[in-house]
Amino acid sequence: MNSILEEILIKRSQQKKRTSPLNYKERLFVLTKSMLAYYEGRPEKKYRKGSVEISKIKCVEIVKSDGIIPCQNKYPFQVVYDNSTLYIFAPTAYSRDQWVRNLKEEIKNNNNIMVKYHPKFWTDGIYQCCRQTEKLAPGCEKYNFFENGKNSCFLYCPDLFLRPPPPVPPEEEEEEEEIVIAMYDFQPTEPHDLRLERGQEYTIIEKNDIHWWKARDKHGNKGYIPSNYVTGKKSNKGGFMVRDSSQPGLYTVSLYAKFGGEGLSGIRHYHIKEMMTPQKQYYLAEKHLFNSIPELIEYHQHNAAGLVTRLRYPVTPKAKPSPATAGFSYEKWEINPAELTFMRELGSGLFGVVRLGKWRAQYKVAIKAIREGAMYEEDFIEEAKVMMRLTHPKLVQLYGVCTQQRPIYIVTEFMEHGCLLNYLRQRRGHFSKDILLTMCQDVCEGMEYLESNSFIHRDLAARNCLVKESGVVKVSDFGMTRYVLDDQYTSSSGAKFPVKWCPPEVFNYSRFSSKSDVWSFGVLMWEVFTEGKMPFETNTNYEVVTMISQGHRLFRPKLASKHVYDVMMVCWHEVCDP
Repeated sequence: MNSILEEILIKRSQQKKRTSPLNYKERLFVLTKSMLAYYEGRPEKKYRKGSVEISKIKCVEIVKSDGIIPCQNKYPFQVVYDNSTLYIFAPTAYSRDQWVRNLKEEIKNNNNIMVKYHPKFWTDGIYQCCRQTEKLAPGCEKYNFFENGKNSCFLYCPDLFLRPPPPVPPEEEEEEEEIVIAMYDFQPTEPHDLRLERGQEYTIIEKNDIHWWKARDKHGNKGYIPSNYVTGKKSNKGGFMVRDSSQPGLYTVSLYAKFGGEGLSGIRHYHIKEMMTPQKQYYLAEKHLFNSIPELIEYHQHNAAGLVTRLRYPVTPKAKPSPATAGFSYEKWEINPAELTFMRELGSGLFGVVRLGKWRAQYKVAIKAIREGAMYEEDFIEEAKVMMRLTHPKLVQLYGVCTQQRPIYIVTEFMEHGCLLNYLRQRRGHFSKDILLTMCQDVCEGMEYLESNSFIHRDLAARNCLVKESGVVKVSDFGMTRYVLDDQYTSSSGAKFPVKWCPPEVFNYSRFSSKSDVWSFGVLMWEVFTEGKMPFETNTNYEVVTMISQGHRLFRPKLASKHVYDVMMVCWHEVCDP
């Protein structure tokens, strides 16, 4: 039967309760009048992995995603049928629109259209929109089937409940064992861990924890591994690298591909050429011009357009530093203080002195000794288990706590360049605008992850971000102000309260939210682009409260472009009074 649409999209596993990057598979989707099917492999040699009959589809709609999407396609939509929901990710907004429009057209005569649907994902055992924990829970939002919005939902069928229930859909064919490849070496720290060797293959046995998976190596040894140390097994086809060309000032794309018949493969080299138009443009294939090389690469990652294959994934020429793990091992959050070695002092903060140290004389860590009377210790200890599970490349990782004696210790990732505020001030005049913008982007990515996990920072500022040796900036001390016992810091009338980073709803009503974090992020951007200046430097807290309430905002830094300053101003929009 003739197809209506065909495109390589990404499908998320429907069976797994928890999701990770390994649950997302590239599939060739084909829509016909009677079926939506998805295949593995090239169009000319494809294997059907699953299908949905058009007559069984109850709802087709975009997914409102406000979290991190762990695959390259960032435009999700959903197909609800029988007792299942198929989440599909398109590469562009236009692509998603085409699929949703065409699917809605094909199902318009179905008599089982839903009245309500879930606008957000089913993730980690709940719907992100309404927090319901049953996959068959009724939707929480009206399904506007007609895009013009004239009808709030599809016509209700009064005889729907008189019909026998639909047949149980056949179970999806059992997926093959999941094979992953280690991107980094990992040395076990506990008997239940499994050693990883970079480049070797491992079989995943269990995914009961999002950060620690149980795996088996080729010798049959089993144990827990950090999930962010492995990646899905890929064929070499489509691996690419952008490198300096033999001609100075030019670049070459080296692309691994199969060509010229079965079994023949090799590396093709494509020179990135410049087209001398009024605005200099770049191309690999003459019909497709781009204003920058990143735009060119982005396009060819989704379209071969003259290349032997599309650019499927970048190849790193050398090993990168291994990322932080969520704790030192599976379900290990209490650390034995006897395993800590204390070294030089790094500084002091709200809660006490921070020192450089080592865990088991091997792993560099930062150790924060909590001064007696500085925090609500019992509340923090309970929350620490949750905070340890927050892991992201742009967050300072909490490894564990020592709670069996006093003072209690908080053990975190060690950041070589220390506090962002001091880093900016000590190197003032030596940063390019691009570097400053990258710092802001690092913080933005960390904060986006916190917000997607319903976690509010409450005290975002340059002083509460740290800098790695590589120059990467990470967000630190998130949520810690909830446990401060210092009245000067927790009361908006106190001299230590960070008024200059707060929106009116915080200093007037102590109402913290992700929106108040956005305001603070705007002030942090201002700190970065002034290379560490104090906001409202000449004004008291009382004066700042008055000025902000009257609509006054921080001035545009000299290093900030108009576009960058516009982003700051957007961050400083007031929310409605409670």
